Formats: sequence, C-alpha cells, structure tokens
Amino acid sequence: MTQGHTIETRREDVHVEVRLDGTVVASSDRPVLLDETGLPTVHYLPKADVQAELRPIALRTHCPFKGDASYWTIETESGTHDGIAWSYEEPKEGAENIRGLVAFFADRAEVVVGAG
Repeated sequence: MTQGHTIETRREDVHVEVRLDGTVVASSDRPVLLDETGLPTVHYLPKADVQAELRPIALRTHCPFKGDASYWTIETESGTHDGIAWSYEEPKEGAENIRGLVAFFADRAEVVVGAG
C-alpha cells in the first residue's frame, strides 16, 4: 500500500437501499462499508440483497489497493443501467471483507442509507 493510503472495512448495522429511476433494486441490512483515503465511504451489499438481475459485462478495472473489479448492468422498466455496479471477486489483502459484494455508483444510482 502506498505511504499514507489506507483502506478500512467494517460491517455496520444500518439499512441501505439502492434505487434506479425510483425503483428499489437493492435493499440490505448487511452492508460492509469501505473507507479509502481520499474517497467517500462506499456501501458494499451482498448480491443476494439485490432484487434486480445483475448482468456481468466485459469491463474490468484494476485498483492497486483493492484488486481487479468486475462490473454489472441492471435493466429496469425505464432502461438499461450499463456498468452501474461493481464488485471485487478476489480482492487484495486488506480488502477481503468486500469479496463478492456489490457496490453502486452513487452519482448514477440513489443510495439511501438509513432507509426503511
């Protein structure tokens, strides 16, 4: 890890909903929060808590701190949300708690913490 760069994960007892075009596509009471230097907190949710179908796409990116990210598309009645979510199927050491969980782009989806 780069000098001064940190990643911290923690489970939190909070309800998180993800909405696309007003439709709830994920609802979880089991989020894992990831805090990373210089970035806003990200809520990772179990895939089982996503009510919409997650379709994998070919896009992959690499983070030197978390590993290789896979991306997912969701279809709603209002349209296709291409690459709206990502996950780390085999994260690097220090990010193991987000293995196989999915996160949504907060600038493209409505991520509501404390909803429900």
